[in-house]
Amino acid sequence: QAQLVESGGGLVQAGGSLRLSCTASGTVFSIGLMAWYRQTPGNQRELVAQIGSGGTITYADFVKGRFTISRDNAKNTVYLQMNSLKPEDTAVYYCNADIWGLVTGENVWGQGTQVTVSS
Repeated sequence: QAQLVESGGGLVQAGGSLRLSCTASGTVFSIGLMAWYRQTPGNQRELVAQIGSGGTITYADFVKGRFTISRDNAKNTVYLQMNSLKPEDTAVYYCNADIWGLVTGENVWGQGTQVTVSS
């Protein structure tokens, strides 16, 4: 069974930057779509950015021009570079990926990492 482990969250002032990482481990034969979501208390989880196995990228409108998603397939890792952070970016950020083992695939979520942006 595969797992996703995120890192890189923390506290930053408005206008600052953070870089999130998410690495897949366990039974990993290949990885399809990888994505970052975020969630605030009382709200649904929302898509921030996603990147396909071939490199196709989609961003939510509220992060365009500020956040950059990338992946390193050799390391089974997806990154989210967050620049020009705003207080409204404060949320728990979750990694998500379609991970294939030798026989079957599964959609996997990470445990989440807190990002707090102070004004």
